Amino acid sequence: MNTPELLRTHRLVPVVVLDDAASAEPLADALATGGLPIAEVTFRTPAAAEAIARMAAHGGVTVGAGTVTTPDQVDAAVRAGARFVVSPGFSAAVVRRCQEHGIFVLPGASTATEVMTAIEAGVTVLKFFPAGSSGGAAAVSALSAPFRQVSFVPTGGIDADSAAEYLALPSVLAVGGSWMVPRAAIAAGEFDRVADLVAASVAAVAR
Repeated sequence: MNTPELLRTHRLVPVVVLDDAASAEPLADALATGGLPIAEVTFRTPAAAEAIARMAAHGGVTVGAGTVTTPDQVDAAVRAGARFVVSPGFSAAVVRRCQEHGIFVLPGASTATEVMTAIEAGVTVLKFFPAGSSGGAAAVSALSAPFRQVSFVPTGGIDADSAAEYLALPSVLAVGGSWMVPRAAIAAGEFDRVADLVAASVAAVAR
């Protein structure tokens, strides 16, 4: 299953910040147990590349690299075993490097100009970011009207209560968020709690 199909199937992308790579395997177990075998591990900590490698080796979760802003980070993500790359904005250099590697890229966009730039680069699945402060679901709906060939993955400021509003839009493949993978809970080793939060989020989407 390719990444867009995974997004459409699971509808949720846990956005993970890992401070310790040793948390990668138990987090992968928690995600799989909760019924959500996909994760975006952000390049916001020194542990990110090793955490991606450990989760990729785990085998039970499709892992991508998030907060990727440079071609060098794309290279590091690919070396670690990431299956997809997520960027907060549109960088032609990042997109080109991902295309050279043959890895799916999900660049950020929140304006019509950014969407048009992405389309020109051959990208039609975009991260709408930061969703909450860029007009929310209404803005995604407005952008979808002139760009019917584009699908969105809104991320940023979305929680369990607001996710459904985005997911009701035909142009939205999935939403990204961290409410089901709290950084503090992961750091504290509360993986049973994480599994419960993930399962509750999966059940809410199914409803």
